[in-house]
Amino acid sequence: MGHDEGVSRRKVLECMTWAGTGVLWTLSGGVPLSLGIIDGAVAAPRQGFSFLQISDSHIGFEKPANPNAKGTLEEAIERVKALKTRPSFMIHTGDISHLSKAAEFDDAERIISQARLDVHYVPGEHDMVDADAGKIYRERYGRGTKGAGWYSFDANGVHFIGLVNVVDLKAGGLGNLGNEQLEWLEDDVKDRSASQPIVVFAHIPLWTVYAEWGWGTQDSEQALGYLKRFGSVTVLNGHIHQVMQKVEGNITFHTARSTAFPQPAPGTAKSPGPIKVPEERLRTMLGIASVTVKQNEQRLAIVDTPLKA
Repeated sequence: MGHDEGVSRRKVLECMTWAGTGVLWTLSGGVPLSLGIIDGAVAAPRQGFSFLQISDSHIGFEKPANPNAKGTLEEAIERVKALKTRPSFMIHTGDISHLSKAAEFDDAERIISQARLDVHYVPGEHDMVDADAGKIYRERYGRGTKGAGWYSFDANGVHFIGLVNVVDLKAGGLGNLGNEQLEWLEDDVKDRSASQPIVVFAHIPLWTVYAEWGWGTQDSEQALGYLKRFGSVTVLNGHIHQVMQKVEGNITFHTARSTAFPQPAPGTAKSPGPIKVPEERLRTMLGIASVTVKQNEQRLAIVDTPLKA
């Protein structure tokens, strides 16, 4: 690393302030790192490209934990628009809506489209609760996808895989991918070079955060087995409305906070769900994370920073 690059990275850590509920990801040299959403203080590296992650917008949610979920999503998108370094695209890791209503999807689209970025979606369980088990979601976001909405694409040498683990989800039950999707995943990656970076995104975590609350995916081990030969694998999830990280071999797991409301830490309440905090604390629980890269290693080191200190 050159002197200028070292200074730049230190400045990221010293000067970063969160300005929205989303994650700005930068890929440089094939390695993803998270810079956060920054008020223009630090530009992305000169090489590589960046993308955004947001999650759990829950448009239509109006309960005391946050009676204005539209407003906090709008705030996040305004910050995205203010970024000096324009991301290449955005990933939304599910629960766009709260009750799968057409009007909720309309509101989400109106707000998110203001960022003027391509958006790659995967569904959350709240996007699949309409009478036709996700018909509205699939009509809007499922074109060109397989099965219940899984797909992959390539960008700047990185292979992105969007998975669906919320179909037929039982209350409190673990997510599941199913045999059809697992077979598709195996085929999707089998001919790819082990040196190609992989980014997987899905709604429910692909590692077991807390089984009693269904915070995990029952057949994730098989899915991750297909990725073990790759040198750099990053798995991005939502669902649990808080930042948690795990590094296992070549795979870094990272969960995003919601743009709508917080949920309790695993096992600290009788059940998961929205928690009401004082208004002045809400945004301290909606911030996301900053990430640094360990030199000569294909993994992420994540430092979490709240939206409001």
